[in-house]
Amino acid sequence: MIIRPYRLSQMDFGTFTLAGYSVAGEESVIILPELDCVFDIGKCPREALTVNHVLLSHAHMDHAAGLPYYFSQRDFQGAGTGTVLVAERLVRPLEQLMQAWGVVEGHVPPAKFVGMKSGDDFELRRGLIARAFGVKHLSTSLGFSIIDVRQKLKEEFANLDGPAIVELKKKDVAITNRVEYPLVAYPGDTARDNFSSLPHVANAKVLLLECTFFDKDHVKRARAGKHLHVNDLPMVLEGMKNEHIVIVHVTRRTNMGEARKILKKTLPKDIIDRITFLMSRRLIEEQ
Repeated sequence: MIIRPYRLSQMDFGTFTLAGYSVAGEESVIILPELDCVFDIGKCPREALTVNHVLLSHAHMDHAAGLPYYFSQRDFQGAGTGTVLVAERLVRPLEQLMQAWGVVEGHVPPAKFVGMKSGDDFELRRGLIARAFGVKHLSTSLGFSIIDVRQKLKEEFANLDGPAIVELKKKDVAITNRVEYPLVAYPGDTARDNFSSLPHVANAKVLLLECTFFDKDHVKRARAGKHLHVNDLPMVLEGMKNEHIVIVHVTRRTNMGEARKILKKTLPKDIIDRITFLMSRRLIEEQ
């Protein structure tokens, strides 16, 4: 019997890195340490315990099973209570789940759930927010974008010196504009949708995009489960300006080599050049 070690794929995007594992029906967890968050929690690998925010796209077991372990281990290690951002309708059921597990374990660890709806922002830290957006999967599904928020001096004040700027501030003159720089967007599991209409998704440096099915005979399965099929990608990626597109949530039955060949036949070269598979063997074995 050959036992392969469980290892996360890792990617470096300059100002932040990513470590993750995403196989449809098995586990999805994508950790962004520098941004202090994890998209979904999967079975909660130990690397996910160090981040303070879980952005839960939906509550299917392969995306959410590790929540009790996340809270329990953080309590055990004295790491403080983590925060889970989740659709509003899931807050109460998840609180009940933690209470039920506490009965089993003999101790209810502290847990914090924040109910979100499409368009809501949550401050992860000063100048960094998570924004929820609607997706087409479950009625309680949400996507999330991580956005760097900065204040930029208005053009009409660009030529002023320091003392002049100070005087304007004393007079309560608004001298800056809020500027958003989307870093990462994660729709989670989703059917076809027009994400190009959402600037914080379309312009994110990195798009983590589910594409579960590649077999030509699995289009009906994709529609039934509200997942993406490779044939959907031309429509979904039209108008998207992401520097990097990372394909996640591929089924285990999919051969990566064949999937790459199918992509090359399905998408133009300028998009192909931006695409990486999260579960590429190279990203795992190079670590």
